[in-house]
Order: sequence, then structure tokens, then C-alpha cells
Amino acid sequence: MKLRWDKFIWCVRLAKTRSLAAELITKGRIKINSEQIKPSREVKINDLIQFQRNTAVFTYKVVGLTDKRVGAQLVVNFLLDLTPVEELEKLKLYQEAQRNYRLTDGKPTKKDRRDLDEFLENWHLE
Repeated sequence: MKLRWDKFIWCVRLAKTRSLAAELITKGRIKINSEQIKPSREVKINDLIQFQRNTAVFTYKVVGLTDKRVGAQLVVNFLLDLTPVEELEKLKLYQEAQRNYRLTDGKPTKKDRRDLDEFLENWHLE
């Protein structure tokens, strides 16, 4: 079976749309066997997918091919997750930072600004 990477990425739910999958590959966010490829390249079993999401890099191994979009529970029949625990921790840390950032309006208050200025002034003295 001949299958394009952009379609496969969409079928195994790594991207919401096929055009988004093609864009991720073109921009280098998804690499195959540690090299940047074109979305039209052919998928082969045992290829390694490195998918950069925020600060973490997820790694998957292709174990099966499909040309139809599958349900989330069936993805394990086509991809084997090889992502190290450290990368998952990086993603959790990023998500927590984003959650804390959204609790504020993103702009420091006057007191926050003074505290930050004081900290930066005293930073090089110690």
C-alpha cells in the first residue's frame, strides 16, 4: 500500500486536518527518521516519527499502515509510542506554566514590576 505522510499523520490523529499535517511536516515540526521530508513521501513500516509539540519531542514507530482515519483507541494498532518520560515531563511543565499564565492577564502589576526590577538590580551583586 502506498501512503503519503500527510495522510498517515492525519489518519493516526497526530493532526486535526490533512492540510495541518502537511504544514507540520513542511515546517519541520514532524521529522521522519530524524530528517525533514516532504509530505508526499511514502510511509514505510518501522519508520520513526519525531513530533515536536510545544517544548517536548514525541517519538513514535510505525507498526501498521492505514489510509482511513481511525478512532483514538485504534491508533495503537498503527503507532508504537517510544516517547521518553523526560519529554512527557517537559510537556506537563509547559502546560502548567501556560495554565498559571492564563490565570493572570499576562501583564505584571505595578507591584510585580517593582519586585522584578528590584530582583534584576540585585542579581549581579551577589
